Amino acid sequence: MVRVGDTHVLCTATIEDRVPPFIKGSGLGWVTAEYGMLPRATNTRMRREAAAGKQGGRTVEIQRLIGRSLRAGIDRVALGERQITVDCDVIQADGGTRCASITGGWVALRLAVNKLLKTGDVISDPIIDNVAAVSCGIYAGQPVLDLDYPEDSEAGVDGNFVMTGGGRLIEVQMSAEGATYSRPEMDQLLDLAEKGVSELTAAQNAAVG
Repeated sequence: MVRVGDTHVLCTATIEDRVPPFIKGSGLGWVTAEYGMLPRATNTRMRREAAAGKQGGRTVEIQRLIGRSLRAGIDRVALGERQITVDCDVIQADGGTRCASITGGWVALRLAVNKLLKTGDVISDPIIDNVAAVSCGIYAGQPVLDLDYPEDSEAGVDGNFVMTGGGRLIEVQMSAEGATYSRPEMDQLLDLAEKGVSELTAAQNAAVG
């Protein structure tokens, strides 16, 4: 369970001795993700996507982001031809659910890989580095780290930053919501994100240590 303020996400990882057809026989492993929000994760009840018969565009986008992000921290050759699926279920949402899912998903992935190492199914550690994510924005004219829902909904600039423990960027999603922003303001948010990810990776390592 990852808790970032009032955002709570349950993350689990499942190891399977199979891979998607497009990489079968390549010797490469695969990491993918599924994401969902419980009906009362938000202030008002949302309809279950299963009841609607299909996933919404936001859900598909977020789970692809989680999968891409976690794969950036994995040596797929060392993982071997197996798949790890990370499930991220949002129990309570107060902004930043995709960032919390990536951060908590890495912990679940680390624990799954530890199991493979313990049983001898993999010889060398396929995890290259930590992967964590944090939101940053400009709220009331000030750079803010880890926006909650009220801040996120009124932010002039909103961004999500996915980074490795070593500080390398995996993905940046940044947009002007109410006003344009300057290069120096973007740099301020990147600096904030580096600080936040550094704290998150320390918490990840403490959780698995």
